[in-house]
Amino acid sequence: MLRHLMYKIKSTGPITVAEYMKEVLTNPAKGYYVYRDMLGKQGDFITSPEISQIFGELLGIWFISEWMATGKSTAFQLVELGPGRGTLVGDILRVFTQLGSVLKNCDISVHLVEVSQKLSEIQALTLTEEKVPLERNAGSPVYMKGVTKSGIPISWYRHLHDVPKGYSFYLAHEFFDVLPVHKFQKTPQGWREVFIDIDPQVSDKLRFVLAPSATPAEAFIQHDETRDHVEVCPDAGVIIEELSQRIALTGGAALVADYGHDGTKTDTFRGFCGHKLHDVLIAPGTADLTADVDFSYLRRMAQGKVASLGPIKQHTFLKNMGIDVRLKVLLDKSNEPSVRQQLLQGYDMLMNPKKMGERFNFFALLPHERLEGGRHQRNARQSKPFASLVAGFSELAWQ
Repeated sequence: MLRHLMYKIKSTGPITVAEYMKEVLTNPAKGYYVYRDMLGKQGDFITSPEISQIFGELLGIWFISEWMATGKSTAFQLVELGPGRGTLVGDILRVFTQLGSVLKNCDISVHLVEVSQKLSEIQALTLTEEKVPLERNAGSPVYMKGVTKSGIPISWYRHLHDVPKGYSFYLAHEFFDVLPVHKFQKTPQGWREVFIDIDPQVSDKLRFVLAPSATPAEAFIQHDETRDHVEVCPDAGVIIEELSQRIALTGGAALVADYGHDGTKTDTFRGFCGHKLHDVLIAPGTADLTADVDFSYLRRMAQGKVASLGPIKQHTFLKNMGIDVRLKVLLDKSNEPSVRQQLLQGYDMLMNPKKMGERFNFFALLPHERLEGGRHQRNARQSKPFASLVAGFSELAWQ
């Protein structure tokens, strides 16, 4: 990967941080995400679904709650962007099965957007019924099809725009943080983009440099920006625009969970290898590269087509979703000390402000009428006082 990048820079000059991230993570020949399973204890990072089943269960409850609040349609698509090993969608589907009596007249299908061949194979092993062979068609927008263990049709795509339009619930958990960012530094001459170049002192080393003049991506910076260093992610904007259009047109909702900020942080570009921080410019292709999600940018890119909620801290969202109630149920059910310890450790990792509790945020996109409808109903029919409350983002009374 380093040789490939050196050749590219020597041929065409320094490259943007966005181009560097794209090559390192998703290059078809040597990209970090394309051919490896980077999750879990042996990988480079562990995600919330890998830590505790409760996380996915509560997200499953969130989607059912939204489905019920918007009139229990006869069908919906569950769409996950970057599904990892499939653990999260597996936990959500288990909740759908457990609440089968609620969903019995609803036609559900699962749609996974995944660029990694390696991960799509792991997802299929996790989620699909072995007795039903997978249909594969590498050249098609739907490159794999099957049936889940609970009998729900499941399809794989490389791009969101290939997923059929229709009433859908979208999920993006630790998806936006790996999309390529452009980095900018404020200078006396104005904004200058950060590029990556070969170090003139050490021939096999890379370094950061500033562009000598303005670059096209500068258009993404707000005119009233007060920070002196900014990261922008055009790809995230494109996806949010697409999700907003779909939700405004056909209903549903999108739930985004990621680490990030509301337009306050500056330099968040970093690497992870073997669960430790790793210099982003050393041994490219061997470590995960990531940048915090700027939720203020996501909100802006929704362009008012839909309503947005959040970001709110993970511990607040999960507490509102009833994580304490669920933990107690699981602890009461379990006699195994090792299982109880695992549940408590998982809870601590998800909720502790010093661990994931404050680092991760939840953010949602919903049709405007979902929030406005509640106010009208409240005046018209007292029997529905909670129509405008959205689970997780409001404290709900648990009975």
